[in-house]
Amino acid sequence: MSFVRWLALLVLLLASIPGLALAQSAGQPLTVHFFDVGQGDAALIISPTGKTVLIDSGPPDARHRLEQRLRELVKEPLDLAILTHPHLDHLGGMSTALRSVGARRFMDPGFDHPSEAYRDLLNVVGDEVGQVMTPVPNPQDPRSLVTIGLGDGAALTVLWPRVPEDPFLTGTRSDPNSNSIVAKLTYGKTAFLFTGDAEPDTEATLLRKPINLTSTVLKVAHHGGRHSSTADFLAAVKPQAAVISVGAKNDYGHPTSAVLERLRAVKATVFRTDQDGEVVATSDGNVVSLRAEKRGGASELVPGGVKPGPVALGPITRGTRRTSTPRGRGAASAPAEAPGTDTTQRGTDASRYFSLKGSKVFHKESCRTLKRSKSDRTAYSSRAEAMRERRPAEDCHP
Repeated sequence: MSFVRWLALLVLLLASIPGLALAQSAGQPLTVHFFDVGQGDAALIISPTGKTVLIDSGPPDARHRLEQRLRELVKEPLDLAILTHPHLDHLGGMSTALRSVGARRFMDPGFDHPSEAYRDLLNVVGDEVGQVMTPVPNPQDPRSLVTIGLGDGAALTVLWPRVPEDPFLTGTRSDPNSNSIVAKLTYGKTAFLFTGDAEPDTEATLLRKPINLTSTVLKVAHHGGRHSSTADFLAAVKPQAAVISVGAKNDYGHPTSAVLERLRAVKATVFRTDQDGEVVATSDGNVVSLRAEKRGGASELVPGGVKPGPVALGPITRGTRRTSTPRGRGAASAPAEAPGTDTTQRGTDASRYFSLKGSKVFHKESCRTLKRSKSDRTAYSSRAEAMRERRPAEDCHP
């Protein structure tokens, strides 16, 4: 028996003795809940200081399950809700979540998508959320990455997309998937990588950049679909544990045997929500402990020692900020950002937005499409107002 397996077994045995619990650091841990939402994705980050980030929200048929779990875990509006990309299995429960517990900020990749469900979600965001963000690099420091401080050294850094510094990926097998938000959560010597439905094109793009992708826990892309989680990408991430969010007996054959084999090749311990239920990962900054709802309460220790290293392409600097007029439950005044927070957001309060007659999108006032067009237009005094009727245009990313 290897030393690592012996150590994990010893920890489990000690944890099973009444009155004896695993030692933790003096501070509060960082916790990530990978919810069981069937064939879809939804994860909740709770930082050591209590800040909360929801990443995706599963399909519509799991929205009530997600709402129940959020009500149990979140007592104030979410600090941030992230939609990695506008597909129904990722956005299906977001409107319910925003109306139920609220959110102070919302982030998505910022590209246009002709989905009625996505447009409806944007209407809810316009009504319920105080601030809207896209991960746009600071124009004064285009090498910077959008990084959101979560307190006590925990931080969430968006690795992709980086428009306009790097254009959206086009002509791929699935452009919405390829431009999913990919984010790395770091805390001490531990790290989590969230990949949405990233495609091989996304992975290849990230591998070409001077980014340390090493992560203790990987949220496997596209529910374990065969096109994602390439061997080269997994070799760079070096995950010690991998969580696959997937529905039981789904029609897609997820997770595929090819991906499971690639995960075995890098010696990652695999958790699957279809078999294990909700998976909860807890980090004290040195060690990540994972437990699964359907594994009889047993915990599995992932040894620490991972050194995530610098995530940024260059120095992190504070970006521009936009605050819309607060509305609804989720529009409570946003808390002061943690030191080192970088929140690059769409537009400014002084900006105006316009839509052209017959169009379903809206543009920045400075957009070339507006300047070229002679069509009648409708003006909006704020982005939130525009979002209640239109989607953001892909050419100017308002």
